[in-house]
Amino acid sequence: MGSGIEKALSSSTGPIEDTPGDDRGDDESGSITLPDHIAGSGTLDRLVDTARDYARAAASDNTLKAYATDWAHFTRWCRTHGAEPLPPSAEIVGLYLADLASPVAPSPSQSPRPLSVGTIERRLSGLTWSLTQRGFTLDRKDRHIATVLAGIKRKHARPPVQKEAILAEDILAMVATLPFDLRGLRDRAILLLGYAGGLRRSEIVSLDVHKDDTPDSGGWIEVMENGALLTLNAKTGWREVEIGRGSSDQTCPVHAVTQWLHFGRIDFGPVFVGTSRDGKQALNARLNDKHVARLIKRCVLDAGLRSDLPEAERTKLYSGHSLRAGLASSAEVDERFVQKQLGHASAEMTRRYQRRRDRFRVNLTKAAGL
Repeated sequence: MGSGIEKALSSSTGPIEDTPGDDRGDDESGSITLPDHIAGSGTLDRLVDTARDYARAAASDNTLKAYATDWAHFTRWCRTHGAEPLPPSAEIVGLYLADLASPVAPSPSQSPRPLSVGTIERRLSGLTWSLTQRGFTLDRKDRHIATVLAGIKRKHARPPVQKEAILAEDILAMVATLPFDLRGLRDRAILLLGYAGGLRRSEIVSLDVHKDDTPDSGGWIEVMENGALLTLNAKTGWREVEIGRGSSDQTCPVHAVTQWLHFGRIDFGPVFVGTSRDGKQALNARLNDKHVARLIKRCVLDAGLRSDLPEAERTKLYSGHSLRAGLASSAEVDERFVQKQLGHASAEMTRRYQRRRDRFRVNLTKAAGL
């Protein structure tokens, strides 16, 4: 069953390059099927279709696309260097990782850029996943892989490049640039809800008005007297996010969402949808998460944030994660509450999002008697 999942997913991830030596890349592994010795039936055939649907849901579309790209890159690299991608060889994978970190120029006129450690680790994860779907196992602890990767980290690892946090005064300046037409109401709700909830881009646009409104729902919203409760099928699993009401209607995320739903006449399906060209009518299609990124960058420029930098640099500083980092950096409450809101498994992960905090509130030097 596992050897066919990758091909069953190919319709949503794009084509995956198979090599002539990959006898599992033929049509017989193109989908999840019944074993040859079992006769098909209406019930079993329907279960095959169901299994294929579940296989497609094994990871997000973006993750599957990235893994497909990783596998295609590896198979292309193997062909270029006269190696076979299957069965997997720890020695070949180790050489592949080394080439990603310190690529050898094919000619003096070409100088390929080395990949970052984070991208190399992602490539290895994608390669491991793709091999698993083809019925193979890659031992990442093998010395040819583990020691090479450890050396790459030791030699090339750099502190992570963090996006700028959108702080309280920033988000207020950003929403102030939005008009009060229907499109402006929607975008205001997106920014305020994303900021107050510490939400990812995908979590914002995947919300439905009610539970089970649409097959592609990533959660739903329930408006209450004191706030709104979001139930999200997020990256780390199902979780609830409480959004309290703000100090005024102008800055309240719950008020912004209810205004958008009311004037957009949205009572079923996706919460955030597109609008007509004139911005006066809500459409049916769910927004793409890229809209959130574009919205943030546009409002950053319109609000004049980091005006000390050129426009190109300013837009690079901000992304969808700037909303999550902004909440973590601005909320002056116990760190545990911020951790729960962001859905982090550890406090250390939450601290990575905090761009400003009292780092020396607990003085262990004095506590140790010095």
